[in-house]
Amino acid sequence: MHRFANPAQFNRLADVVLPWAIGLTVLLSVAGLYYALFSSPPDYQQGESVRVMYVHVPAAWMGMFVYMVMAAASFTALVWRHPLALLAGKAAAPIGAIFTALALITGMLWGKPMWGTYWVWDGRLTSVLVQFFLYLGYMALWQAMEDEEKAGRAASILALVGVVNIPIIKFSVDWWSTLHQPASVMRLDGPTIDGAMLVPLFLMAAAYQAYFVVVFLWRMKLEINNRKLSVMRQASLQNTETQMEVAG
Repeated sequence: MHRFANPAQFNRLADVVLPWAIGLTVLLSVAGLYYALFSSPPDYQQGESVRVMYVHVPAAWMGMFVYMVMAAASFTALVWRHPLALLAGKAAAPIGAIFTALALITGMLWGKPMWGTYWVWDGRLTSVLVQFFLYLGYMALWQAMEDEEKAGRAASILALVGVVNIPIIKFSVDWWSTLHQPASVMRLDGPTIDGAMLVPLFLMAAAYQAYFVVVFLWRMKLEINNRKLSVMRQASLQNTETQMEVAG
């Protein structure tokens, strides 16, 4: 992976991947929404409200996945000083925050007809909310310091500390009494959901994954270009100061 540490080489790779990722995002989104809205059957208990699941569940999965991407980038930045690792974590964080917010909002919309309330302080909902705050804290640390290296290191430490919340999100429904339903897809004994519902669920999950790749690569290219501009400005200021000292 170190050969992609070169920003120019990373940009060339991103330019190759982006068109394919955009095409996959559109194709999978259209297919997933069609199956979710028109092909999949209503649930025998939840009725038509089960269709919120096709937005909610993949968003929750992506919220955790992107956090692990951010944490892996943070670990790489702290241990191996990978030149683009800090930028990768910074680029991923807003995307993960949006996925987590989407999971919280759609979960609340689903909870009202199912539980009679938008919110309960059970283990799953509370731990996902903590994950959302971890994303916000990570992004706030990047903005709190002028020195990007120090800001990136502080944010990376927070990201690694927050990894402990991921297994809490995953196993909270098993560890504590909760209104949230237990795992029904990722189970050792196989999914308990009918195949007609699994197809749109996996299509939407794949669409979210492709969307993440698109936005992540865009944000990475933007961060690299911003870093280049910052270096050019600093070099220009140093040249100006040197010329003024010579002239003086």
